[in-house]
Order: sequence, then structure tokens, then C-alpha cells
Amino acid sequence: MAPPTNRNYYEMPNISIGKALEIIKHALDLSSDLNVRASISIVDRSMNLIAFAKADGATPHSTETSRKKANTAASTGKVTGWMPLDIAVSLPLGADNKITNIGGGIPLIFDGKLVGGLGIAGGTVDQDKEIAKGIIQAICSEIPKDS
Repeated sequence: MAPPTNRNYYEMPNISIGKALEIIKHALDLSSDLNVRASISIVDRSMNLIAFAKADGATPHSTETSRKKANTAASTGKVTGWMPLDIAVSLPLGADNKITNIGGGIPLIFDGKLVGGLGIAGGTVDQDKEIAKGIIQAICSEIPKDS
């Protein structure tokens, strides 16, 4: 039987708080191993903050940067850094600076479903990207095809 075509709602999978806290723990451990004082943000598909942690000594601006990276990954389903130069400034401005093109954000995908985004900030862009990918592997999330 085909699903109804005239629905008044839809269901959207989102990350659970339990999984988000597990990710935070992995992120703090991995960033510490790499000697990076990171800020870690996890958001759901609608860019609502689910969990956040900031390592001792993390820079003040890394808090917001990690959130914007997570927002971008969750809302686009792509690893941050994908925007072409001609929109890399205008798109974030048009989104009220809630998103960014800076590397270190990665979508959270389980069972083929996008459930949120992870943002890492505090190291170099390459370190942030390395930490994000390491976390994805540690928690058995699917790695997006475009990364």
C-alpha cells in the first residue's frame, strides 16, 4: 500500500542526547590526544543545540565557530568547506551568520539518515577536520559521500 500523499506533518530523525554526549566524550579525548583545546558543538537537523563542551583553555571564539560548523553540516548534509568562493561569504551572511565554510563540521548520519551535525573548533582547520573525521569513525557514523 502506498503512503498517503496528503499528509499534515512529516517526521524528521534527530540525534539523541545519549549519542550526543557519547560524541562529546570522544571529541574531548581525541582533541586532547592531539593537544588541541577544542570546542565541540552537536546540533540536530534544525540546528538546535543538543550538546556542547569546551576544553579547558579553549579560545573564546571557538565556541561560536564550532556551533556554526555544526549548523552548516546539519542543515546541508555536507562536510563544511564545500562552498565555492563566490558564495562562501554571501551565503553565511544571508543565513544571519549561523553557518560557515570553515572546515571542521561534519554531518551525523546513522542508518542512512541525517540526524544532526558536529562542529569542532580550536585547532588549525586541518586539526579540526582530523578530529571531526576521527570522531565519526569512532562512533560508527557514516562518512558523507562528498568528504
